[in-house]
Amino acid sequence: MKKRFITQLLFFFCLAGNIVVAQTSPNFNQHITPLLNEYCAACHHPKGSAPFSLLTYSDAKKRAQQIAEVTRTRYMPPWLPEPNPHKIADERRLSEAQIKSIQQWIDAGMPEGNAKDLPPAPRFNEGWQLGKPDLIVKMPEAFDVPAESRNTGNDVFRNFVLPIPVTSTKYIRAVEILPGNKQLVHHANLLIDRTGNARRLDAADPGPGFGGMEITTEADSFDPESHFLFWKPGSVPFVEPPGMAWRCDPGTDLILNIHLQPTGKPEKIQAEIGLYFSEQSQTIFPMLVQLEHDGSLDIPAGKKDFVVTDEFTLPIDVDLLGVYPHAHYIGKDLFGAATLPDGKQIQLIHIKDWDLNWQAVFKYEQPIFLPKGSVVKMRYSYDNSATNPRNPNTTPKRVLSGNNSTDEMGHLWLQVLPRTPTINGVDARVFLQEAVMRRRLEKYPNDFTAHFNLAAALQTRGANDDAILEFQRALAVQPDDAAAHTNLAVLLQSLGKGDPLSHYQQAIRARPDYFNARYNFGNLLLGQEQVAEALIQLREAVRLQPNDAGAHNSLGAAFVMQGDVAAAAEQFKQALQLDPNNADTHSNYAAVLANQGNFSAAIQQYEEALRLNPNSADNHNELGALLGRQRKIPEAIQHFEQALKLNPNHAAAQENLQRARRIK
Repeated sequence: MKKRFITQLLFFFCLAGNIVVAQTSPNFNQHITPLLNEYCAACHHPKGSAPFSLLTYSDAKKRAQQIAEVTRTRYMPPWLPEPNPHKIADERRLSEAQIKSIQQWIDAGMPEGNAKDLPPAPRFNEGWQLGKPDLIVKMPEAFDVPAESRNTGNDVFRNFVLPIPVTSTKYIRAVEILPGNKQLVHHANLLIDRTGNARRLDAADPGPGFGGMEITTEADSFDPESHFLFWKPGSVPFVEPPGMAWRCDPGTDLILNIHLQPTGKPEKIQAEIGLYFSEQSQTIFPMLVQLEHDGSLDIPAGKKDFVVTDEFTLPIDVDLLGVYPHAHYIGKDLFGAATLPDGKQIQLIHIKDWDLNWQAVFKYEQPIFLPKGSVVKMRYSYDNSATNPRNPNTTPKRVLSGNNSTDEMGHLWLQVLPRTPTINGVDARVFLQEAVMRRRLEKYPNDFTAHFNLAAALQTRGANDDAILEFQRALAVQPDDAAAHTNLAVLLQSLGKGDPLSHYQQAIRARPDYFNARYNFGNLLLGQEQVAEALIQLREAVRLQPNDAGAHNSLGAAFVMQGDVAAAAEQFKQALQLDPNNADTHSNYAAVLANQGNFSAAIQQYEEALRLNPNSADNHNELGALLGRQRKIPEAIQHFEQALKLNPNHAAAQENLQRARRIK
C-alpha cells in the first residue's frame, strides 16, 4: 500500500456528528470555537499533525475565508465517503447547518463574542492518546532519512523489525504508533510476524530496517491477516471490541512498514509502538479479504475514465465490520457494493472524489450481514488527464501498477467475521482463504503465492491430494522456493507418499538458513533411524532458532538414539525451560533421568507429564515401574491399572501389573 502526504497551507478538520449552532449572527466564542475545539483542534494545535493551529480567535480569523471555501466545497473536513444507509462510525461530515454557520460568522464580520462564553481550551496529550501503554517497543536505532529519495519520486519505504519482549502469551486490545517526526511520515502500517522471517530480511539489508513496501510474512499454521493496524496523520487509536484482541506469543515481532517523505534535508526518525493488553483472550476471529485487479492497471496518458473491477463470491455467511479502500493519486471514483443472493444490492463504500492524502479505514456502526453466495464487487475509475489536479504528472504519462505513489493501485480490503466460527471442525476462515486464492488464480494463473496459500488452505481442511497438486503448481512457478518444498515434504511425509527427503534437500540447498526445513528434515531422518544425519540437521535447527523448544526436544531424542544420555538430558532441560507445559518433553526427560539412575527426579517428570496429559498409558506404565523400583507397590499398581484402562492391550503394563500383585 502506497500513499503520499503533501504538507501545504491546508488544514485537517476532524469533524464528526452534528453540533447545534446558532442560525443567525454566530460569534466565535459561543458558536465557532466549540466546533473547532471539538472536531479540529486534535490536529490543529501547536504540536499537532496539521500545519497550523486553530485554538485562538486570531488563528481562525486570519484563515476564515479559506475555512469557508474548503468547507463549502467539502474539501474539508477530510471525509471521503458519500452518505451510506449503513452508517459509518465516527463520521466526520459537516452538516449543511454547520457550513452555513461558518459563512454567517464571516459575513457578520467575524465577531469574537463575549469572553465569558469562551470555553476552556482543549488539552492534548502529546504522547500516548490512550494513556501509558502496558508495553512500549521502540526502533532499536534511529533511521537516517535522506534529503531526497532516488528513483521513487519523493517516497522512502522502509520496514523495521521490533521484537515484542513478552515471556507469555498476551492479547492486544489496542496499538498506538508514535511515528516520531510526523512531518516525515505519510503513513505507517504494522504487520505481525510470528516466525521471525523478517529478521532474516533485516539482517540482509545494511542499516536499520529493510526496504520495500509489499511485505510477505510466513506462518507455521493458518493465521490470516485479521486486523487493521495503521497510523496516519490525525488518526485515533482503535480499541478492539471485547473478544477481538489479537494474540501475541513469545517470539512475535512487529514489522513497522512506514512510508516516509523526505523534506529536502537529512533527518532522523525513531518510532515507538505502544501495546495495550487485554485480560480477555481472543474469542472472535475476523479476517481481512482483499479485492483488487492491479494486473489490469495500464492507464494511457490522458485517459479520463479508466475502469478497474473485481468481484468475489462469499463461500460462507459473514458480518462485514469495516472496509479500507486504496488507490493512488489518479484514483477518482471508488465504489464497493455487495449483491445478495436475492438480487438486492448493498452499497459498502462510495467515494466520488478520491484523495490519497485522506485515506482511512471505515468501520460500520453496525456490522453488515452478507449471506453465503453474496457477490462483493469493486469498481474503481482513474483520471489520468491533465484536468485532474491531483495528477502527479503535469504532462500525463502512462501509469502502471506499482509501489511508488506515482504508480497506481486499486484495492478494497474487507474485514469480515464468519457467522459460524468453524465448519466441520475447520476454522471457517479457511474456506474464505480458499475462495480468495481461487479467485486470484482466475486473474493470475501463475501467481506463486496464490498457489501456495491455496495449497495450505486445502491441506488445513484435509483435501491433501489437491493440496499436493497446488504445492507442485507453486513450485512450477518458483522451483527454488524453500517454504514450498518444505511444506510439500511435510505433507508427503505425513501421508507416507512421494519423496519428502528430496524436497527437504532442495529446500536446504535453496535456503540453508531455513529453520523449518532443517527441523522437519531432522525429524524425518530421526524416524528413519539415520541418527548421524539427523543430528546434523537438528543441531543446525537449534543454532538457527535457539529458543525453539521443539528443536531442543528433537535434538535430545537424537542424542538418546546415539547413546549420549548426558547431552540428551541437557537438551530436554533446555526444552522445558522454553516450554514447561509440553508433556512429551517431560516424559522424554524422565526416561533419560531414569537411565541415569536418578529415579526420584524421573518420577517427578513423569508425574508432571501425566498432570499435563493424564491419558498416556505409556507414562502411567513407566511411572508405575519406577514406583515399583522404590517399593511403592500400591501406587505402582494404581498406575499399571490406569494404563490398562486407557489401553487394555498394553502388554508391558499387563506384565508389570502381574509382577506387582505377586510382590504385594
